[in-house]
Amino acid sequence: MMKERTFVLVKPDGVCKRLIGQLIKRIEDEGFKIVALKMVKPDKSEIEKFYQPHKGRAFFPGLVKFMLTSPCVAMVVEGENTVQKVRELIGERVPAEASKGSIRGDFGSDGRRNIVHGSDSLESVKREINCFFSSDEIFSYDEDDWLNSEPG
Repeated sequence: MMKERTFVLVKPDGVCKRLIGQLIKRIEDEGFKIVALKMVKPDKSEIEKFYQPHKGRAFFPGLVKFMLTSPCVAMVVEGENTVQKVRELIGERVPAEASKGSIRGDFGSDGRRNIVHGSDSLESVKREINCFFSSDEIFSYDEDDWLNSEPG
């Protein structure tokens, strides 16, 4: 099966609740590989660009305000059927509707303070990755690359 990439963003509540490491562990424990990772503090225009598909909806101003409260952690995740499988790992948007054991089911507060964002389609992946990463910040590697060299 062909590998694909998806975009994951740990939102301000996930950062402030000190869940970054737990979320990364859950992603890696599912067999996914992180190929890009960084903490970011987007400004208002960057958040508006990222959430552009929701512009004009009633919740948009509150979502933008919430996303500006603290840093976020952006990552690109690679694996098989990654968009769908990472969305399942994350859980339903509203934490009360998310299954126990999902990230949002275990840690989320409400529909916008739901810990993490994951791309919902291959079309969204490219746009969302480009909001936070340049191509030279995304890496390709094999799990056994480190075995093929002598330690210094």
